[in-house]
Amino acid sequence: MSKTVRTRFAPSPTGYLHIGGARTALFNWLYARKHGGTFVLRVEDTDEERNTDEARAAIFEGMRWLGMDIDEGPNEGGEYGPYNQSERDEIYEKWFEKLVAAERVYEDDGAWRFRFERRLMTMDDMVCGEVKIDYTDESINPDMVVRRSNGKFVFHFVNVVDDIEMGMTHVIRGEDHLMNTPKHLQLFDALGVDPPRYAHIPLILNQDGSKMSKRDEGAAVNDYADGGYLPAAVDNFIALLGWSPKGEEEIFSVAELVEKFDLDGVNRAPAKFDIEKCGWVNQQHLLAMSGEEFAAEAAPSVKAAGLPVDGDYQRVAASVQEKVKLLSEVPAMISFFTDEGYPFDTDGVEKVRKNEKAVVLLGQLADAFASLADWSEARGSIGETAKANGAKPGQLMFPTRVALSGMTGGPDLGEILDILGQDESVRRVRRMVGELS
Repeated sequence: MSKTVRTRFAPSPTGYLHIGGARTALFNWLYARKHGGTFVLRVEDTDEERNTDEARAAIFEGMRWLGMDIDEGPNEGGEYGPYNQSERDEIYEKWFEKLVAAERVYEDDGAWRFRFERRLMTMDDMVCGEVKIDYTDESINPDMVVRRSNGKFVFHFVNVVDDIEMGMTHVIRGEDHLMNTPKHLQLFDALGVDPPRYAHIPLILNQDGSKMSKRDEGAAVNDYADGGYLPAAVDNFIALLGWSPKGEEEIFSVAELVEKFDLDGVNRAPAKFDIEKCGWVNQQHLLAMSGEEFAAEAAPSVKAAGLPVDGDYQRVAASVQEKVKLLSEVPAMISFFTDEGYPFDTDGVEKVRKNEKAVVLLGQLADAFASLADWSEARGSIGETAKANGAKPGQLMFPTRVALSGMTGGPDLGEILDILGQDESVRRVRRMVGELS
């Protein structure tokens, strides 16, 4: 590859960062990093009526959270700025005059139209392959407006000018732009500049095949940050929306994504969005962490729920590492450890009540717990107490879990006993006996 790779993400600050936009940004970022190139953020903010500061901030924050560092952009600067389109009017004027001089534009009711060459357009897309568009029939592809009657330049023109000025070598964008590309190629040719390589990536659809909208679940990247997902896991999931690595492996760190990503692996068919798959990917990333790492990642969610992150917190958090898909699930799973008056799950209590031996078994278990000289034998005493009363160990395991945590599921029972300790465990089992009596 002779030229240093330069890719860009060019969002419009009219709303939050959509999952589709995030994937476009990620593919451009991965491609630049894979080839030792430069990743540029260019803000297409010429729609003054729809642009908002909140949307701009949401886009920047979403990219920062996903870990996509920007080499050149509005905040980073760079030698090809300014990086806001609203600040580039002088640049657009200069290139527009080139079209005037070449007699490739003409005035039409106050607007200016670009005169297409009436020929068959053939483009070699890095994902879609060879695509041909016939421009010989003017009734199908009329000359396009490049400057409106109010003096404002249209998207197609400024997009091409910016790609020229900023030295873009590769444009990776959504398939919905595929039919714009012949127009852009004609502009490049008229301006006497070689175009970048284009790669149009597939659309993202819902499970029912409909196009994903801004209102659909999982559409807003900022929701993932608040919903207990890891940035690396979301990157992993987004990468799999339209890209397939060689082999069966699906779980990758960001560094592994950079190493493995290339446009050859981008699929032609639309990608199906699956929020359950995203949760599974997140869970795999959580499971790959050490207990210390998991506890640290969960700490913000735990603090936000008003729970302590001192004392035995690290051990408490690690006890549910294999039980959760999202970090946001951690507080509810561990709150019973520090809540002496923890609530009992209603269905769990009713299930225990149906066990006629439960009250007797739990009462005897409390006495057995209290008499233990070695607390490490606590879990074993559950089975011994059950057998002594002609019951199976499983008949006492579930009531004990509800007694200790108030919940029907959660951490390993032995881990709960170890963390709570002898006195607190005895108190909780007797509290359950009182609840059932």
